[in-house]
Amino acid sequence: MRGFKVAKNYEDKGVLLPKRGTKHSAGYDLRVIEDTLIKAGEIVLAETGLKAYMQEDEVLKLYPRSSLPKNYHLTIPNNVGIVDSDYYENPDNDGAIFVSLYNFGEEDVLVKKGERIAQGIFQKFLISPNEELVENVRNGGFGSTGKL
Repeated sequence: MRGFKVAKNYEDKGVLLPKRGTKHSAGYDLRVIEDTLIKAGEIVLAETGLKAYMQEDEVLKLYPRSSLPKNYHLTIPNNVGIVDSDYYENPDNDGAIFVSLYNFGEEDVLVKKGERIAQGIFQKFLISPNEELVENVRNGGFGSTGKL
């Protein structure tokens, strides 16, 4: 019904499938797959090597781990990342998930391979009954369905 797989071109990178930390944890821990330097004031797309599959009426929300701001001066700049169900196996990138990270500190931060950077939470959503559906061709990821 829902879960994670290793995205194409990441099979040999040692990607770990996300797990919840405890029985009652809502979030699945996502990790970076390579050392990632984030300079002070910079936004970087950190690679996870993952793709997520889910039902059509579900979304994967990406939240920063609670330790990121306090310990590393990092956060997700748009507060919550959204991975739509139709992003899975996207023809441009196989639906590979990247986590946008912003370094709001005064020093560069090196995130080491395998460090947990985000929590992914699957969630159902509702659709307005009077909505006019518009089919967009999805190409890529961040901002791929249009401009502001």
